[in-house]
Amino acid sequence: MTTSPLSSIDVWALAAAERRSLAADLATLDRAAWNTRSLCGEWTVRETAAHLTAAASTGPWRWLASVLGARFDFDLHNRRRLTERLGPDETSTLAQFRQVVDSTTSTWGETGMWLGEVIVHAQDIRRPLGLTTMPSPAAAAEVARCYAARDFTVKGATVRRGLRLEAEDSAFAVGEGPLVTGSTTALVMVMAGRAAYLEDLRGPGVQQLAGRIIPGAQ
Repeated sequence: MTTSPLSSIDVWALAAAERRSLAADLATLDRAAWNTRSLCGEWTVRETAAHLTAAASTGPWRWLASVLGARFDFDLHNRRRLTERLGPDETSTLAQFRQVVDSTTSTWGETGMWLGEVIVHAQDIRRPLGLTTMPSPAAAAEVARCYAARDFTVKGATVRRGLRLEAEDSAFAVGEGPLVTGSTTALVMVMAGRAAYLEDLRGPGVQQLAGRIIPGAQ
Protein backbone atom coordinates (compact mmCIF):
# COMPACT_ATOMS: atom_id res chain seq x y z
CA MET A 1 0.00 0.00 0.00
CA THR A 2 1.53 3.31 -1.04
CA THR A 3 -0.22 5.67 1.34
CA SER A 4 0.80 6.26 4.96
CA PRO A 5 -1.42 7.04 7.95
CA LEU A 6 -2.03 10.71 8.66
CA SER A 7 -2.01 12.19 12.15
CA SER A 8 -5.34 12.45 13.95
CA ILE A 9 -5.06 16.25 13.77
CA ASP A 10 -4.70 16.10 9.99
CA VAL A 11 -7.56 13.62 9.63
CA TRP A 12 -9.95 15.76 11.69
CA ALA A 13 -8.99 18.78 9.58
CA LEU A 14 -9.92 16.81 6.48
CA ALA A 15 -13.21 15.76 8.09
CA ALA A 16 -14.05 19.40 8.85
CA ALA A 17 -13.32 20.40 5.26
CA GLU A 18 -15.52 17.59 3.92
CA ARG A 19 -18.38 18.49 6.29
CA ARG A 20 -18.12 22.13 5.25
CA SER A 21 -18.26 21.13 1.58
CA LEU A 22 -21.32 18.98 2.19
CA ALA A 23 -23.05 21.78 4.14
CA ALA A 24 -22.57 24.04 1.11
CA ASP A 25 -24.23 21.44 -1.12
CA LEU A 26 -27.07 20.88 1.34
CA ALA A 27 -27.80 24.61 1.38
CA THR A 28 -28.74 24.44 -2.31
CA LEU A 29 -31.44 21.77 -1.90
CA ASP A 30 -35.19 22.18 -2.15
CA ARG A 31 -37.67 20.10 -0.14
CA ALA A 32 -37.99 17.42 -2.80
CA ALA A 33 -34.22 16.91 -2.81
CA TRP A 34 -34.07 16.68 0.98
CA ASN A 35 -36.68 13.91 0.80
CA THR A 36 -34.91 11.95 -1.93
CA ARG A 37 -33.76 8.48 -0.94
CA SER A 38 -30.00 8.37 -0.40
CA LEU A 39 -27.67 5.45 -1.19
CA CYS A 40 -27.72 4.56 2.51
CA GLY A 41 -30.47 1.97 2.80
CA GLU A 42 -33.92 3.42 3.42
CA TRP A 43 -32.67 6.80 4.67
CA THR A 44 -33.54 9.99 2.86
CA VAL A 45 -31.00 12.73 2.21
CA ARG A 46 -32.29 14.57 5.26
CA GLU A 47 -32.04 11.50 7.49
CA THR A 48 -28.52 10.77 6.28
CA ALA A 49 -27.46 14.34 7.10
CA ALA A 50 -29.01 13.99 10.57
CA HIS A 51 -27.12 10.73 11.04
CA LEU A 52 -23.85 12.54 10.28
CA THR A 53 -24.74 15.15 12.90
CA ALA A 54 -25.52 12.43 15.43
CA ALA A 55 -22.24 10.62 14.72
CA ALA A 56 -20.27 13.82 15.29
CA SER A 57 -22.14 14.45 18.55
CA THR A 58 -21.87 11.05 20.22
CA GLY A 59 -18.82 10.11 22.25
CA PRO A 60 -17.94 6.53 23.25
CA TRP A 61 -19.83 6.35 26.54
CA ARG A 62 -23.02 7.91 25.20
CA TRP A 63 -22.79 5.56 22.24
CA LEU A 64 -22.45 2.58 24.57
CA ALA A 65 -25.42 3.72 26.67
CA SER A 66 -27.47 4.17 23.50
CA VAL A 67 -26.58 0.72 22.17
CA LEU A 68 -27.38 -0.89 25.51
CA GLY A 69 -30.67 1.01 25.62
CA ALA A 70 -31.49 -0.38 22.18
CA ARG A 71 -30.51 -3.90 23.34
CA PHE A 72 -27.81 -4.07 20.66
CA ASP A 73 -30.29 -3.33 17.89
CA PHE A 74 -27.99 -1.02 15.92
CA ASP A 75 -30.71 0.01 13.49
CA LEU A 76 -32.82 1.19 16.44
CA HIS A 77 -29.80 2.91 17.99
CA ASN A 78 -29.06 4.78 14.76
CA ARG A 79 -32.70 5.70 14.25
CA ARG A 80 -33.01 7.16 17.76
CA ARG A 81 -29.86 9.23 17.44
CA LEU A 82 -30.66 10.62 13.97
CA THR A 83 -34.21 11.47 15.07
CA GLU A 84 -32.70 13.63 17.81
CA ARG A 85 -30.82 15.60 15.14
CA LEU A 86 -33.48 15.74 12.44
CA GLY A 87 -35.30 18.80 13.77
CA PRO A 88 -38.75 19.97 12.65
CA ASP A 89 -37.71 20.90 9.11
CA GLU A 90 -34.85 20.96 6.60
CA THR A 91 -33.54 24.30 7.85
CA SER A 92 -33.12 22.86 11.33
CA THR A 93 -31.46 19.72 9.99
CA LEU A 94 -28.90 21.83 8.12
CA ALA A 95 -28.36 24.18 11.07
CA GLN A 96 -27.61 21.26 13.38
CA PHE A 97 -25.21 19.77 10.85
CA ARG A 98 -23.35 23.06 10.54
CA GLN A 99 -22.86 23.07 14.32
CA VAL A 100 -20.72 19.91 14.12
CA VAL A 101 -18.57 20.86 11.14
CA ASP A 102 -15.45 21.16 13.31
CA SER A 103 -16.34 18.34 15.72
CA THR A 104 -13.69 15.79 16.73
CA THR A 105 -16.15 13.69 18.68
CA SER A 106 -16.34 9.99 17.80
CA THR A 107 -16.47 6.58 19.39
CA TRP A 108 -13.71 3.97 19.31
CA GLY A 109 -11.55 3.10 16.31
CA GLU A 110 -9.06 4.67 13.94
CA THR A 111 -9.80 8.31 13.15
CA GLY A 112 -9.72 7.61 9.43
CA MET A 113 -12.75 5.38 9.81
CA TRP A 114 -14.76 8.36 11.08
CA LEU A 115 -13.53 10.47 8.19
CA GLY A 116 -14.93 7.62 6.12
CA GLU A 117 -18.36 8.14 7.68
CA VAL A 118 -18.31 11.72 6.42
CA ILE A 119 -17.08 10.89 2.93
CA VAL A 120 -19.30 7.87 2.33
CA HIS A 121 -22.49 9.47 3.62
CA ALA A 122 -21.75 12.71 1.76
CA GLN A 123 -21.59 10.70 -1.48
CA ASP A 124 -24.68 8.74 -0.41
CA ILE A 125 -26.41 12.11 -0.50
CA ARG A 126 -24.79 13.57 -3.61
CA ARG A 127 -24.99 10.67 -6.05
CA PRO A 128 -28.80 10.32 -6.19
CA LEU A 129 -29.13 14.10 -6.53
CA GLY A 130 -26.62 14.37 -9.36
CA LEU A 131 -24.34 16.63 -7.31
CA THR A 132 -20.81 16.49 -8.70
CA THR A 133 -18.82 17.66 -5.65
CA MET A 134 -16.12 15.12 -4.77
CA PRO A 135 -14.02 14.63 -1.64
CA SER A 136 -10.40 15.68 -1.84
CA PRO A 137 -8.13 12.87 -3.08
CA ALA A 138 -6.10 13.18 0.15
CA ALA A 139 -9.17 12.60 2.31
CA ALA A 140 -10.40 9.75 0.13
CA ALA A 141 -6.95 8.11 0.13
CA GLU A 142 -6.83 8.08 3.93
CA VAL A 143 -10.22 6.40 4.05
CA ALA A 144 -9.26 3.93 1.33
CA ARG A 145 -6.18 2.95 3.33
CA CYS A 146 -8.30 2.32 6.44
CA TYR A 147 -11.04 0.43 4.63
CA ALA A 148 -8.59 -1.80 2.75
CA ALA A 149 -6.70 -2.71 5.92
CA ARG A 150 -9.53 -4.30 7.92
CA ASP A 151 -13.25 -4.72 8.36
CA PHE A 152 -14.64 -2.26 10.88
CA THR A 153 -17.45 0.15 10.01
CA VAL A 154 -17.56 -1.46 6.55
CA LYS A 155 -16.22 -4.76 5.19
CA GLY A 156 -13.59 -3.13 3.02
CA ALA A 157 -10.84 -5.69 3.58
CA THR A 158 -13.20 -8.53 2.68
CA VAL A 159 -14.54 -6.77 -0.41
CA ARG A 160 -11.11 -6.05 -1.90
CA ARG A 161 -9.36 -9.32 -0.93
CA GLY A 162 -7.53 -11.00 -3.84
CA LEU A 163 -7.73 -7.92 -6.05
CA ARG A 164 -5.34 -5.14 -7.00
CA LEU A 165 -6.92 -1.71 -6.42
CA GLU A 166 -5.17 1.33 -7.93
CA ALA A 167 -6.42 4.91 -7.69
CA GLU A 168 -6.05 7.20 -10.67
CA ASP A 169 -6.04 10.45 -8.68
CA SER A 170 -3.95 9.59 -5.60
CA ALA A 171 -1.12 7.32 -4.53
CA PHE A 172 -3.48 4.71 -3.08
CA ALA A 173 -2.79 1.19 -4.30
CA VAL A 174 -3.20 -2.13 -2.52
CA GLY A 175 -3.33 -5.87 -3.08
CA GLU A 176 -2.43 -8.45 -5.67
CA GLY A 177 -4.73 -9.99 -8.24
CA PRO A 178 -7.03 -8.81 -11.03
CA LEU A 179 -6.74 -5.05 -11.45
CA VAL A 180 -9.43 -2.50 -10.55
CA THR A 181 -8.81 1.18 -11.28
CA GLY A 182 -10.80 4.37 -10.80
CA SER A 183 -10.98 7.44 -8.64
CA THR A 184 -10.06 7.03 -4.99
CA THR A 185 -13.60 7.99 -4.04
CA ALA A 186 -15.12 5.31 -6.28
CA LEU A 187 -12.83 2.70 -4.72
CA VAL A 188 -13.85 3.87 -1.24
CA MET A 189 -17.55 3.74 -2.08
CA VAL A 190 -17.34 0.24 -3.52
CA MET A 191 -15.39 -0.98 -0.49
CA ALA A 192 -18.26 0.50 1.53
CA GLY A 193 -20.69 -1.63 -0.47
CA ARG A 194 -22.18 1.07 -2.73
CA ALA A 195 -22.91 -0.72 -5.99
CA ALA A 196 -23.77 2.53 -7.79
CA TYR A 197 -20.03 3.30 -7.98
CA LEU A 198 -19.10 0.09 -9.81
CA GLU A 199 -19.82 1.90 -13.08
CA ASP A 200 -16.99 4.33 -12.26
CA LEU A 201 -14.40 1.52 -12.11
CA ARG A 202 -12.46 -0.32 -14.82
CA GLY A 203 -10.38 -3.46 -15.08
CA PRO A 204 -10.68 -7.23 -15.04
CA GLY A 205 -11.40 -7.32 -11.31
CA VAL A 206 -14.59 -5.23 -11.45
CA GLN A 207 -16.84 -8.24 -12.03
CA GLN A 208 -15.46 -9.93 -8.92
CA LEU A 209 -16.11 -6.78 -6.92
CA ALA A 210 -19.65 -6.67 -8.23
CA GLY A 211 -20.22 -10.25 -7.16
CA ARG A 212 -19.21 -9.38 -3.62
CA ILE A 213 -21.65 -6.52 -3.16
CA ILE A 214 -24.50 -7.43 -5.55
CA PRO A 215 -26.03 -10.88 -5.01
CA GLY A 216 -25.94 -12.94 -8.20
CA ALA A 217 -23.69 -10.51 -10.08
CA GLN A 218 -20.95 -13.06 -10.79
